[in-house]
Amino acid sequence: MEDIKKAILDFAENSKKTKFYFKDLEKAVQKTIPDAKARMIKKAATALINEEKLIYFSTGSSTMYGLKGRGVTEDH
Repeated sequence: MEDIKKAILDFAENSKKTKFYFKDLEKAVQKTIPDAKARMIKKAATALINEEKLIYFSTGSSTMYGLKGRGVTEDH
């Protein structure tokens, strides 16, 4: 799980985008960890949200993930 969390954080920190769909996270993790399953990636992303390293961002119709403190992802 820790290697999946690290892959998610690496992707989030090095991406030009500030918000990502779950599919973006899934593709990025599977590039470095090909045998990672969607369920484990989802659990790792949820753990990062609980650790306050990632945050949810709602577009109204879907939920995206964002790196906490990067871009306009904080509530004003």
